[in-house]
Amino acid sequence: MSDLKDVARVAGVSRATAARCFASPDVVRPTTRDQVFAAARELGFRPNLLGRQLRLQTTQLIGVVVPSLLNPVFAEQFQAMERAARSRGYNLLLATTDYSAERESAVVEELLRQRVDGLVLTVTDAHSNRVLQSLSTEDTPFVLAYHQPGSTEYSAVSVDNRAGMALATRFLLDAGHRRIGMVAGPTLQSDRARQRYAGYCDAMAEHRLNAMAIIEMPSHTEADFSALVPLLSGPHAPTALVCSNDLLAISLIAELRRHGWAVPEQLSIIGFDGIAIGTQMHPTLCSVVQPIAALATTVIDQLLAQIAGAAPTSHCLPCHIRPGESTQPYEETLHDPLQ
Repeated sequence: MSDLKDVARVAGVSRATAARCFASPDVVRPTTRDQVFAAARELGFRPNLLGRQLRLQTTQLIGVVVPSLLNPVFAEQFQAMERAARSRGYNLLLATTDYSAERESAVVEELLRQRVDGLVLTVTDAHSNRVLQSLSTEDTPFVLAYHQPGSTEYSAVSVDNRAGMALATRFLLDAGHRRIGMVAGPTLQSDRARQRYAGYCDAMAEHRLNAMAIIEMPSHTEADFSALVPLLSGPHAPTALVCSNDLLAISLIAELRRHGWAVPEQLSIIGFDGIAIGTQMHPTLCSVVQPIAALATTVIDQLLAQIAGAAPTSHCLPCHIRPGESTQPYEETLHDPLQ
Protein backbone atom coordinates (compact mmCIF):
# COMPACT_ATOMS: atom_id res chain seq x y z
CA MET A 1 0.00 0.00 0.00
CA SER A 2 1.32 3.43 -0.94
CA ASP A 3 2.15 5.96 1.74
CA LEU A 4 2.97 9.67 1.88
CA LYS A 5 6.65 8.98 1.15
CA ASP A 6 5.69 7.28 -2.13
CA VAL A 7 3.48 10.20 -3.10
CA ALA A 8 6.32 12.67 -2.43
CA ARG A 9 8.70 10.59 -4.55
CA VAL A 10 6.34 10.39 -7.54
CA ALA A 11 5.49 14.09 -7.28
CA GLY A 12 9.15 15.06 -6.99
CA VAL A 13 8.76 16.93 -3.71
CA SER A 14 9.83 16.45 -0.12
CA ARG A 15 7.69 14.44 2.29
CA ALA A 16 7.07 17.62 4.31
CA THR A 17 5.77 19.45 1.22
CA ALA A 18 3.48 16.53 0.37
CA ALA A 19 2.16 16.54 3.93
CA ARG A 20 1.47 20.29 3.73
CA CYS A 21 -0.55 19.78 0.54
CA PHE A 22 -3.02 17.63 2.44
CA ALA A 23 -2.94 19.45 5.79
CA SER A 24 -2.88 23.07 4.57
CA PRO A 25 -3.36 23.16 0.77
CA ASP A 26 -3.85 26.94 0.72
CA VAL A 27 -0.22 27.57 1.75
CA VAL A 28 1.26 25.47 -1.08
CA ARG A 29 1.80 26.76 -4.62
CA PRO A 30 -1.03 25.54 -6.93
CA THR A 31 1.38 23.82 -9.35
CA THR A 32 3.06 21.89 -6.52
CA ARG A 33 -0.31 21.02 -4.98
CA ASP A 34 -1.59 19.72 -8.33
CA GLN A 35 1.52 17.54 -8.72
CA VAL A 36 1.05 16.00 -5.28
CA PHE A 37 -2.68 15.39 -5.74
CA ALA A 38 -2.05 13.84 -9.17
CA ALA A 39 0.56 11.52 -7.64
CA ALA A 40 -1.86 10.57 -4.86
CA ARG A 41 -4.55 9.69 -7.40
CA GLU A 42 -2.09 7.65 -9.42
CA LEU A 43 -1.03 5.66 -6.34
CA GLY A 44 -4.53 5.43 -4.84
CA PHE A 45 -3.33 7.23 -1.70
CA ARG A 46 -5.66 8.93 0.77
CA PRO A 47 -4.37 10.68 3.90
CA ASN A 48 -5.41 9.31 7.30
CA LEU A 49 -7.52 12.23 8.49
CA LEU A 50 -8.61 10.40 11.63
CA GLY A 51 -5.02 10.02 12.80
CA ARG A 52 -4.35 13.70 12.16
CA GLN A 53 -7.53 14.69 14.00
CA LEU A 54 -6.55 12.63 17.02
CA ARG A 55 -3.12 14.26 17.11
CA LEU A 56 -4.51 17.78 16.82
CA GLN A 57 -7.59 17.17 19.01
CA THR A 58 -9.87 18.53 16.29
CA THR A 59 -12.30 16.88 13.87
CA GLN A 60 -12.69 19.79 11.43
CA LEU A 61 -16.43 19.08 11.66
CA ILE A 62 -19.24 21.56 12.27
CA GLY A 63 -22.64 20.30 13.41
CA VAL A 64 -25.63 22.04 11.82
CA VAL A 65 -29.13 21.78 13.31
CA VAL A 66 -32.13 23.07 11.34
CA PRO A 67 -35.87 22.52 11.82
CA SER A 68 -36.48 20.98 8.39
CA LEU A 69 -35.10 20.66 4.89
CA LEU A 70 -38.65 20.76 3.50
CA ASN A 71 -38.37 24.55 3.81
CA PRO A 72 -35.96 25.65 1.05
CA VAL A 73 -34.62 28.51 3.18
CA PHE A 74 -32.71 25.98 5.29
CA ALA A 75 -31.53 24.02 2.25
CA GLU A 76 -30.20 27.23 0.67
CA GLN A 77 -28.56 28.16 3.96
CA PHE A 78 -26.89 24.75 4.31
CA GLN A 79 -25.52 24.83 0.76
CA ALA A 80 -23.99 28.28 1.28
CA MET A 81 -22.54 27.27 4.68
CA GLU A 82 -21.08 24.07 3.23
CA ARG A 83 -19.31 26.09 0.55
CA ALA A 84 -17.93 28.58 3.09
CA ALA A 85 -16.85 25.86 5.53
CA ARG A 86 -15.18 23.72 2.87
CA SER A 87 -13.06 26.68 1.75
CA ARG A 88 -11.76 26.86 5.32
CA GLY A 89 -11.03 23.14 5.62
CA TYR A 90 -14.19 22.13 7.51
CA ASN A 91 -17.02 19.72 6.76
CA LEU A 92 -20.62 19.86 7.98
CA LEU A 93 -22.78 17.28 9.75
CA LEU A 94 -26.50 17.98 9.34
CA ALA A 95 -29.43 17.11 11.62
CA THR A 96 -33.10 18.13 11.48
CA THR A 97 -35.55 18.53 14.36
CA ASP A 98 -39.00 18.95 12.76
CA TYR A 99 -39.56 21.95 15.09
CA SER A 100 -39.43 19.67 18.15
CA ALA A 101 -37.66 20.91 21.29
CA GLU A 102 -37.18 17.32 22.48
CA ARG A 103 -35.59 16.37 19.18
CA GLU A 104 -33.24 19.37 19.46
CA SER A 105 -31.77 17.97 22.67
CA ALA A 106 -31.24 14.53 21.14
CA VAL A 107 -29.56 15.67 17.92
CA VAL A 108 -27.27 18.17 19.66
CA GLU A 109 -26.16 15.46 22.08
CA GLU A 110 -25.44 13.14 19.16
CA LEU A 111 -23.39 15.83 17.37
CA LEU A 112 -21.40 16.48 20.55
CA ARG A 113 -20.63 12.75 20.71
CA GLN A 114 -19.26 13.09 17.16
CA ARG A 115 -16.78 15.60 18.67
CA VAL A 116 -17.76 18.44 16.35
CA ASP A 117 -15.60 21.53 16.74
CA GLY A 118 -18.64 23.83 16.77
CA LEU A 119 -22.39 24.03 16.20
CA VAL A 120 -24.75 26.12 14.05
CA LEU A 121 -28.24 26.05 15.53
CA THR A 122 -31.71 27.11 14.44
CA VAL A 123 -33.94 26.15 17.37
CA THR A 124 -37.60 26.53 18.27
CA ASP A 125 -37.18 29.33 20.80
CA ALA A 126 -33.82 30.91 21.57
CA HIS A 127 -35.17 32.80 24.59
CA SER A 128 -36.10 29.74 26.66
CA ASN A 129 -34.30 26.76 25.23
CA ARG A 130 -32.90 23.87 27.25
CA VAL A 131 -30.29 23.06 24.60
CA LEU A 132 -28.76 26.53 24.78
CA GLN A 133 -28.81 26.45 28.56
CA SER A 134 -26.98 23.11 28.59
CA LEU A 135 -24.47 24.25 25.97
CA SER A 136 -23.43 27.11 28.21
CA THR A 137 -21.67 24.51 30.39
CA GLU A 138 -19.92 22.91 27.40
CA ASP A 139 -16.68 23.94 25.71
CA THR A 140 -18.14 23.57 22.22
CA PRO A 141 -18.81 27.01 20.65
CA PHE A 142 -22.07 27.61 18.79
CA VAL A 143 -23.78 30.26 16.69
CA LEU A 144 -27.52 30.76 16.31
CA ALA A 145 -28.84 31.26 12.78
CA TYR A 146 -31.95 33.44 12.22
CA HIS A 147 -32.46 34.13 15.93
CA GLN A 148 -32.22 37.45 17.78
CA PRO A 149 -31.42 36.39 21.35
CA GLY A 150 -31.67 38.78 24.25
CA SER A 151 -28.59 37.26 25.87
CA THR A 152 -25.16 38.59 24.92
CA GLU A 153 -23.73 35.21 25.95
CA TYR A 154 -24.95 33.76 22.66
CA SER A 155 -23.56 34.46 19.22
CA ALA A 156 -26.26 34.97 16.59
CA VAL A 157 -26.63 35.99 12.95
CA SER A 158 -30.06 37.10 11.76
CA VAL A 159 -32.14 39.75 10.14
CA ASP A 160 -34.41 41.92 12.28
CA ASN A 161 -37.51 39.73 12.06
CA ARG A 162 -39.76 42.32 13.64
CA ALA A 163 -38.57 45.13 11.36
CA GLY A 164 -38.72 42.84 8.33
CA MET A 165 -42.38 41.98 8.81
CA ALA A 166 -43.19 45.62 9.55
CA LEU A 167 -41.57 46.38 6.17
CA ALA A 168 -43.81 43.81 4.47
CA THR A 169 -46.93 45.19 6.13
CA ARG A 170 -46.03 48.78 5.19
CA PHE A 171 -45.53 47.62 1.60
CA LEU A 172 -49.17 46.54 1.54
CA LEU A 173 -50.34 49.62 3.42
CA ASP A 174 -48.57 51.84 0.89
CA ALA A 175 -50.46 49.93 -1.82
CA GLY A 176 -53.73 51.01 -0.21
CA HIS A 177 -54.62 47.87 1.73
CA ARG A 178 -56.10 48.40 5.18
CA ARG A 179 -57.55 44.99 6.07
CA ILE A 180 -54.36 42.97 6.35
CA GLY A 181 -53.95 39.70 8.24
CA MET A 182 -50.98 37.50 9.12
CA VAL A 183 -50.70 33.74 8.57
CA ALA A 184 -48.19 31.61 10.52
CA GLY A 185 -47.56 28.08 11.74
CA PRO A 186 -47.84 27.09 15.42
CA THR A 187 -46.63 30.31 17.04
CA LEU A 188 -45.58 28.73 20.31
CA GLN A 189 -42.99 26.70 18.38
CA SER A 190 -41.20 29.65 16.79
CA ASP A 191 -39.77 32.80 18.33
CA ARG A 192 -39.24 34.09 14.79
CA ALA A 193 -42.97 33.88 14.01
CA ARG A 194 -43.78 35.78 17.21
CA GLN A 195 -41.27 38.52 16.36
CA ARG A 196 -42.72 38.80 12.87
CA TYR A 197 -46.24 39.08 14.23
CA ALA A 198 -45.04 41.89 16.50
CA GLY A 199 -43.65 43.68 13.44
CA TYR A 200 -46.99 43.29 11.64
CA CYS A 201 -48.74 44.78 14.69
CA ASP A 202 -46.25 47.68 14.78
CA ALA A 203 -46.99 48.67 11.19
CA MET A 204 -50.76 48.40 11.66
CA ALA A 205 -50.58 50.55 14.81
CA GLU A 206 -48.57 53.21 12.93
CA HIS A 207 -51.62 53.64 10.67
CA ARG A 208 -54.07 53.50 13.61
CA LEU A 209 -55.45 50.22 12.31
CA ASN A 210 -56.44 47.20 14.35
CA ALA A 211 -54.20 44.20 13.89
CA MET A 212 -56.05 40.94 13.30
CA ALA A 213 -55.40 37.93 15.50
CA ILE A 214 -52.76 35.71 13.98
CA ILE A 215 -54.19 33.12 11.57
CA GLU A 216 -52.50 29.98 12.85
CA MET A 217 -51.93 26.97 10.60
CA PRO A 218 -51.23 23.45 11.92
CA SER A 219 -47.89 23.40 10.06
CA HIS A 220 -45.14 25.96 9.52
CA THR A 221 -44.97 25.18 5.81
CA GLU A 222 -48.45 24.00 4.78
CA ALA A 223 -51.62 26.10 4.61
CA ASP A 224 -55.03 24.75 5.58
CA PHE A 225 -57.85 26.43 3.67
CA SER A 226 -60.42 25.52 6.32
CA ALA A 227 -58.59 27.81 8.79
CA LEU A 228 -59.14 30.73 6.38
CA VAL A 229 -62.79 30.15 5.43
CA PRO A 230 -64.35 32.02 8.40
CA LEU A 231 -62.25 35.09 7.59
CA LEU A 232 -62.77 35.37 3.84
CA SER A 233 -66.27 36.89 3.81
CA GLY A 234 -67.98 39.85 5.46
CA PRO A 235 -67.09 43.52 5.81
CA HIS A 236 -63.86 42.81 7.73
CA ALA A 237 -62.48 40.20 5.34
CA PRO A 238 -58.77 40.85 4.60
CA THR A 239 -57.68 42.08 1.19
CA ALA A 240 -54.07 41.06 1.85
CA LEU A 241 -52.15 38.54 3.95
CA VAL A 242 -48.56 38.49 5.15
CA CYS A 243 -47.07 35.04 5.79
CA SER A 244 -44.42 34.08 8.32
CA ASN A 245 -42.34 32.32 5.64
CA ASP A 246 -42.24 31.86 1.88
CA LEU A 247 -43.12 28.17 1.75
CA LEU A 248 -46.26 28.83 3.78
CA ALA A 249 -47.12 31.68 1.40
CA ILE A 250 -46.63 29.40 -1.63
CA SER A 251 -48.82 26.73 -0.04
CA LEU A 252 -51.44 29.36 0.81
CA ILE A 253 -51.56 30.61 -2.78
CA ALA A 254 -52.02 27.04 -4.01
CA GLU A 255 -54.84 26.40 -1.51
CA LEU A 256 -56.62 29.63 -2.42
CA ARG A 257 -56.42 28.93 -6.14
CA ARG A 258 -57.54 25.34 -5.60
CA HIS A 259 -60.70 26.68 -3.97
CA GLY A 260 -61.44 29.23 -6.69
CA TRP A 261 -59.72 32.32 -5.27
CA ALA A 262 -57.56 34.47 -7.52
CA VAL A 263 -54.22 35.79 -6.28
CA PRO A 264 -53.66 38.74 -6.34
CA GLU A 265 -56.98 39.78 -7.93
CA GLN A 266 -58.98 38.85 -4.83
CA LEU A 267 -56.28 38.56 -2.18
CA SER A 268 -52.70 39.83 -2.14
CA ILE A 269 -50.07 37.55 -0.54
CA ILE A 270 -46.56 38.37 0.65
CA GLY A 271 -44.00 35.95 2.11
CA PHE A 272 -40.84 36.16 4.21
CA ASP A 273 -37.44 34.63 3.31
CA GLY A 274 -36.83 35.39 -0.38
CA ILE A 275 -36.26 31.77 -1.43
CA ALA A 276 -35.31 31.32 -5.09
CA ILE A 277 -38.32 29.17 -5.99
CA GLY A 278 -40.59 32.14 -5.29
CA THR A 279 -39.38 33.80 -8.49
CA GLN A 280 -40.14 30.70 -10.57
CA MET A 281 -43.82 30.25 -9.72
CA HIS A 282 -46.90 31.95 -11.11
CA PRO A 283 -47.74 34.41 -9.78
CA THR A 284 -44.21 35.24 -8.69
CA LEU A 285 -44.03 35.65 -4.93
CA CYS A 286 -43.59 39.05 -3.33
CA SER A 287 -41.34 38.49 -0.32
CA VAL A 288 -39.13 39.94 2.39
CA VAL A 289 -35.68 38.80 1.28
CA GLN A 290 -33.21 37.56 3.85
CA PRO A 291 -29.61 37.58 2.53
CA ILE A 292 -29.32 33.80 2.94
CA ALA A 293 -25.86 33.42 1.39
CA ALA A 294 -24.42 36.34 3.36
CA LEU A 295 -26.03 35.05 6.56
CA ALA A 296 -24.55 31.58 6.01
CA THR A 297 -21.07 32.93 5.35
CA THR A 298 -21.25 35.22 8.40
CA VAL A 299 -22.37 32.30 10.57
CA ILE A 300 -19.37 30.20 9.50
CA ASP A 301 -16.94 33.13 9.93
CA GLN A 302 -18.26 33.86 13.40
CA LEU A 303 -18.19 30.21 14.49
CA LEU A 304 -14.61 29.70 13.28
CA ALA A 305 -13.62 32.90 15.10
CA GLN A 306 -15.08 31.45 18.30
CA ILE A 307 -13.33 28.13 17.71
CA ALA A 308 -10.11 30.17 17.50
CA GLY A 309 -10.90 31.83 20.84
CA ALA A 310 -12.92 34.95 19.99
CA ALA A 311 -15.81 36.05 22.20
CA PRO A 312 -19.42 35.55 21.05
CA THR A 313 -20.86 38.41 19.02
CA SER A 314 -24.05 38.94 17.04
CA HIS A 315 -24.81 40.34 13.60
CA CYS A 316 -28.10 41.72 12.28
CA LEU A 317 -28.18 41.78 8.48
CA PRO A 318 -30.39 43.99 6.29
CA CYS A 319 -33.45 42.65 4.48
CA HIS A 320 -35.53 44.13 1.68
CA ILE A 321 -38.75 43.63 -0.28
CA ARG A 322 -38.63 41.65 -3.52
CA PRO A 323 -41.72 42.75 -5.48
CA GLY A 324 -43.77 40.02 -7.13
CA GLU A 325 -47.02 39.32 -8.93
CA SER A 326 -48.69 37.94 -5.77
CA THR A 327 -49.60 41.47 -4.61
CA GLN A 328 -51.35 44.37 -6.28
CA PRO A 329 -52.75 47.77 -5.22
CA TYR A 330 -55.98 47.71 -3.23
CA GLU A 331 -57.80 49.76 -5.92
CA GLU A 332 -57.44 46.85 -8.33
CA THR A 333 -58.77 44.25 -5.87
CA LEU A 334 -62.15 42.61 -6.54
CA HIS A 335 -64.01 43.63 -3.39
CA ASP A 336 -66.90 41.17 -3.64
CA PRO A 337 -65.17 37.92 -4.56
CA LEU A 338 -68.11 35.66 -3.71
CA GLN A 339 -70.70 37.49 -5.84
